[in-house]
Amino acid sequence: MVSVGDKQHLCSINIHKTIIPITMTACRADKIEKMKPTLHKVAYTGLLTLLLFAIETFTCVAQKDSMSKSLIKDGATPVLISNQFSFTEGPAADKKGNVYFTDQPNNKIWKYDTKGKLTLYMDKAGRSNGMYFDTKGNLLTAADEKNELWSIDKKKQVTVLVKGVDGKLLNGPNDLWIDPAGGIYFTDPYYQRPWWTRQSSELKGKYVYFLPAGSSNPIAVVINLKSPNGIIGTPDGKYLFVADIGDSKTYRYTIQPDGKLAEEKLMIKMGSDGMTIDNKGNIYLTGKGVTIIDPEGNIIENIPIDAKWTANVTFGGRKKNMLFITASEKVYKLDMNVKGAN
Repeated sequence: MVSVGDKQHLCSINIHKTIIPITMTACRADKIEKMKPTLHKVAYTGLLTLLLFAIETFTCVAQKDSMSKSLIKDGATPVLISNQFSFTEGPAADKKGNVYFTDQPNNKIWKYDTKGKLTLYMDKAGRSNGMYFDTKGNLLTAADEKNELWSIDKKKQVTVLVKGVDGKLLNGPNDLWIDPAGGIYFTDPYYQRPWWTRQSSELKGKYVYFLPAGSSNPIAVVINLKSPNGIIGTPDGKYLFVADIGDSKTYRYTIQPDGKLAEEKLMIKMGSDGMTIDNKGNIYLTGKGVTIIDPEGNIIENIPIDAKWTANVTFGGRKKNMLFITASEKVYKLDMNVKGAN
């Protein structure tokens, strides 16, 4: 079947319901007869390409949907634990799976135990923000009341690990992660706090620091980010993930034997507040709910959270398969099929 377009001076040939446009110079019937074998081949090739593309797209979507369903326990949704706080942050789980988190504006650390009981753990907590447990059971905190790093032992005795860098105040330590050898990586953006008397930073930039085990002198290991915030590493100590919330990007670095970082790789054009990692290597980013990306940076799932801002996340519970989420004045939990990697 041949048809001619009145305005565009084009004609088309219909082969097996595939419409192929051709120019007027090729619209003579004798030429079309000669072209049919070639046009048949083009039509079949086009249909095959479309079919393969559709199969590949469907497979990709199906795999992603299957992956997200396998991460979250079937039928589970975020469960509100409490909404009595001002702004929650810094969740960290001890070896038993009890989760500790901060209410920074009220200067408190709270505990949510494996039996579901919520209690005040510590008052006057140094305006602690991000937190992480070391192998000895000490709770390390980014205590930005005086821009320090703290270690809180089981008797709630505080040891100040870092007071500053090169004789100057830190900007305000925000989040931290401890490597297998006991070294501490922490982010140091600058967010003006109402409890500070100063109005500006004493430092040249907003860096990521490494504190070798036993040292009190942090070393700047990333100096090119706008505002580093969330940070987490792999349990084997091979990779470190850092979110530049100021530039809406998250990076992966390879950790060197001396603690310095190399091989910066952009994981995703999305920043994050706090972060965590599961035993499958997936990274959990926060901000607008919780976004899960795979080890290559592909988005698997977004978990909507009913809050103005989702600030941080960790795994806890007896089996380490409870995702604990701090979100503005609220805290939530979500049952998962995966466990925390750390």
